[in-house]
Amino acid sequence: MHLIVEERGVFVAKHQGRLRVTRDKQRLAEVPIMHLEQVLICSNGVGISSDVVRTCAEEGIPIHFLNGSDGDDYGTLFASGLTGMALTKRAQLRAYEDDRGLALAKTFVSGKLQSQANMLRYAAKYRKDADPPLHQALTLAATEVLDSLPALGRLSGVVDEATRAALMGLEGRAAARYWQAVALIIPGELGWPGRETQGARDPFNAALNYGYGVLRAQVRQALLLAGLEPNAGFLHADRPGKPSLTLDLIEEFRQAVVDRTLIGQVNRGFAIVQDESGRLDGPTRKRIVEKVLERMESTEPYEGKRQPLRHILQLQARHIATFVRGERPAYEPFVMGW
Repeated sequence: MHLIVEERGVFVAKHQGRLRVTRDKQRLAEVPIMHLEQVLICSNGVGISSDVVRTCAEEGIPIHFLNGSDGDDYGTLFASGLTGMALTKRAQLRAYEDDRGLALAKTFVSGKLQSQANMLRYAAKYRKDADPPLHQALTLAATEVLDSLPALGRLSGVVDEATRAALMGLEGRAAARYWQAVALIIPGELGWPGRETQGARDPFNAALNYGYGVLRAQVRQALLLAGLEPNAGFLHADRPGKPSLTLDLIEEFRQAVVDRTLIGQVNRGFAIVQDESGRLDGPTRKRIVEKVLERMESTEPYEGKRQPLRHILQLQARHIATFVRGERPAYEPFVMGW
């Protein structure tokens, strides 16, 4: 069970084993703590009591804070003792300096490319009879997305300016082809200009960015639980305030969790509502959060059986930890099924 708070001016308090959301003493929502998995604060101007913070820390319930305009996950509250696995963090930092760092960076890109291709194949298979030309175009695009894999495999050495530039170039070319194909399978009335990240004002990019923000919080939580440092990555460069390892691992899950969910939603008639400033309205933000978290509970093929995506994400984070500690010979990416 998740508590999603997306209204300004409300207050979250503890009341007899429950978290209660109120405005002017009017009860808006209430959930039992014993069944609560996480709290997501998706708006500015939300009050929260210290009792809620302490109870969530004691029960291992994370409180995620997302920017109401674009879904940027600007903070998470965890129990203070949760991130105290020094051995793993030391191994993670050392791995950056040798070939393990580049191996991880390559794997994150490889997983993303394969999942992009499978996302397009997933979309194509439902159009084989209804729209053969579109089926053919999507299948071709899936093949072209994978054209970068041979060059990716040839990269060797350590993570440095040259190898990172090569990785980002390969990932960027594949992404451009992927998003060209996505344009073919979303409603034309969305007026989609192509993929835009921060500051995007069109509805579909705004929804994607918000969905990625929700997913980012889940990835950071998985990394922390695995004892890893979310701000010390391999593929993405380290900068102050940039959660580079979070951005690394999220690459394996963007298509399976957010792209598939939101492409499906808009094709089923989900209206993305924005205010005059281009900001997603409250009901739209809540719907995106609910659908992304719902998708996290659905299953995908993984290690020989179907498992929930939330469990897969946590296992992938643990696999990174065991790889950098030398307990696992290789790190394999998660690739969505189709």
